[in-house]
Amino acid sequence: MDVRPSDLRTVPLFHDLTEADLTALLKVFKKETFEPNTTILKAGANATKVRILTAGEVVLHEEGEEKLHLRPVALIGELGGLTGTPRNATATTQSRVELLTASGADLVKLFEANQALGLRFYKGMLEAVTSKVSRDKERTDQIRKNIIRTQKAMKELRDYVLESPETVVSKHVCEVLEEHIAKNRRAGYRVTPVPGLNAFVKLEDGTQVPVLEVSNGYLKLEGKARRLTKDKSLWIGVLALPTAEIAVSGSIEREGKDSVVVKLDTLVDEYRTALEDYVTKIQLLDFVV
Repeated sequence: MDVRPSDLRTVPLFHDLTEADLTALLKVFKKETFEPNTTILKAGANATKVRILTAGEVVLHEEGEEKLHLRPVALIGELGGLTGTPRNATATTQSRVELLTASGADLVKLFEANQALGLRFYKGMLEAVTSKVSRDKERTDQIRKNIIRTQKAMKELRDYVLESPETVVSKHVCEVLEEHIAKNRRAGYRVTPVPGLNAFVKLEDGTQVPVLEVSNGYLKLEGKARRLTKDKSLWIGVLALPTAEIAVSGSIEREGKDSVVVKLDTLVDEYRTALEDYVTKIQLLDFVV
């Protein structure tokens, strides 16, 4: 399929670009052809290119599950291709496909040479990202409401079992319900530190262990955080945040190949406030205010 500038107007990102903008943009893209069952993008790989599907069909997969079937004209990987971030999905050809492909570096060169085009392009991209975030927030709100309803139902069921005559299954049912109720509490929701808001833990021997995830009640740390701990029920360290250092203790709840999860003991008010402020700053990055 020979793509004309007008064909790109069906792509929301290009909707506000002029005919001259689209003509200049197309000159940067090169045609590629792929046979059926070919992987053209792989989840986890660093993105370097932006692709436009012009013929055939492509399927996007997340964690092995089919998510979307794309048909022309469709933009594939525009955000990662320009930012260099790892791909979130794997793209596989369902049939013989034709793509227009441009490297992120070549697009940046075009925008540097034609700043008006670059400004309109990035404005369109920002609008596209904002729209995606808004739709994601709607879905997240629905999930959150479902979790709240489920949490309430589990508590009611647990209380009902406790108030009823004991049976052979009562103890196990209560333990399972209590475990899931505890995991759904706010303290269990962890966020990932970002550049500028990094955190690490100092161990007794001075070793510094990066914090992989953090919440008001849990820390996920690199595996070497376990090295000085003989008793899983008694773990101690100093949590170094950008604006404070907090003495923390707790128990190792789970160990993986490269990480450990620590359930924190109750913190004194000063330390609890500092940790909550830190977590809130990271959580704020997930909100559009």
